[in-house]
Amino acid sequence: MSDQAPPGTLTRAAIVAVGSELLGTTRLDTNSLYLTEHLNGIGIDVVGKAVVGDDRVACAHVLRSMFAPVDLLVVCGGLGPTDDDVTRDVVAAVFDRPLAEDAALTEHLRARYAARGYPGTMPENNRRQAMVPGGAFVIANANGSAPGLWLDVEGRVVVLLPGPPRELRPMFTALVDDRLRARTDGSSVGRAVVKMTGRIESQVDQLLQPLYAEWAAQDPAISATILAALGQIELHLSTRHRVAESARACLTVAIGQVLATFGDDVFSVDGRRLEEVVGGLLAAHGLTVAAAESCTGGLMTSRLTDVPGSSRYVQEAVVAYANETKVRVLGVPADLIAAHGAVSEPVARAMAEGVRALAGAGIGVGITGIAGPDGGTADKPVGTVAVAVAAAGGTRARLFRFHGERELVKFQASQAGLDMVRRLLTTLASHASVR
Repeated sequence: MSDQAPPGTLTRAAIVAVGSELLGTTRLDTNSLYLTEHLNGIGIDVVGKAVVGDDRVACAHVLRSMFAPVDLLVVCGGLGPTDDDVTRDVVAAVFDRPLAEDAALTEHLRARYAARGYPGTMPENNRRQAMVPGGAFVIANANGSAPGLWLDVEGRVVVLLPGPPRELRPMFTALVDDRLRARTDGSSVGRAVVKMTGRIESQVDQLLQPLYAEWAAQDPAISATILAALGQIELHLSTRHRVAESARACLTVAIGQVLATFGDDVFSVDGRRLEEVVGGLLAAHGLTVAAAESCTGGLMTSRLTDVPGSSRYVQEAVVAYANETKVRVLGVPADLIAAHGAVSEPVARAMAEGVRALAGAGIGVGITGIAGPDGGTADKPVGTVAVAVAAAGGTRARLFRFHGERELVKFQASQAGLDMVRRLLTTLASHASVR
């Protein structure tokens, strides 16, 4: 694997999605996720992605810059029959491949139009879809009118595909199984994601420095990227091997090293979200959970119930937003609130214990805080959140200081509640200790 790939071998790819609608707020580029997964599976690493509107100048600039450092450029969208479908024309200009009408394609389009029962003859603008850059190979489209195109450019490749997923996916799958796989070195790119809580990005990076050096020295090497997300840190690992099983084995060893470094701070090594991990632990221990939520407004429970099968372990939830509800429904002593304030560890403890007793659940969770933008004080600024988890073995509470706007504080508070439940469940000596 350390020797260079022979000329013409495809190892690095970039993806460009063309369409002004993708630059708005109502449409997302989902094709790139599908393309990346399948390219990685045949050993082609995706090193760049871009979205560009239906603008000839901008599109030409993006195609030139994205193609420069890669062996394969996949361009999605802009192959329709209308004036704003610019991809075909721009590619022909950028790569100096004059367009010419493919008579067989035109006849295919006419036959397709007639077969669909449209009145009259095919509109002349549909003939634009039969224009092919010089030297291009035409990729058949069984589910639409826009054919795909394959261009060899001095040992490298440009592939044009229609934007609709139902058309793109079968066309690309056929390419992966045939033309693309034949141009690879037979390797596979393996990827893994390790998720953890209770750490900040810079701290994780510092602790991983020895592993970075070890992974970089391996042959094949392991690449690592750290991403900071709300309430968690993600470590993305990737490696290229001749055999997919070898890549997976190599990543398994690396994951074990990360676990040895961070211990229980790691909550997922298989892509699962925190609520899925917590749900799996609850189900495994045969336990139920009930939540009393104030500032989160039921968000933690909502996340738990987003997981299929959660009725096995989600017992009950109370949105105790008002202090009166905390007292009347959960049995939180009014003098406790008066003495410590609604946002405090003692009140969170009482909420967790109250909802656990109310529901008869194995575990109770209490969350109370100041989500903002108002309500903060010098002692308890916006973002102050108290979280408690109650079980038969006792109650644990913690005060957090989160940053960000209201929605961000709410999410981080729900993440903290879920994580405290996870940590309790992972340290159980036996089933009976929390019943």
